[in-house]
Amino acid sequence: MIPYLSEERRKELIKVTHKKIEEGRIAIRACRHEALTQLEHQQKNKEISEDDFKRAKDRLQKATDAYIVRVEQVGANKEEEILEV
Repeated sequence: MIPYLSEERRKELIKVTHKKIEEGRIAIRACRHEALTQLEHQQKNKEISEDDFKRAKDRLQKATDAYIVRVEQVGANKEEEILEV
């Protein structure tokens, strides 16, 4: 049988969870940055129009925001799970 978690251990696990959430946000923003760089390169080389660039940039930002919200929701659920006694 696995023993119950102590309050101290729960707090440690929550800190780890917060760290993982932040790492997830950073990874998502890094992907956004990479995609934005590619879009800028395509615009510079006249592969896409300025309007297409703006639309793609807006879609990219919306996707980024949606994934960050998902990461935060998963983190909040995990935190609740850790705090359950």
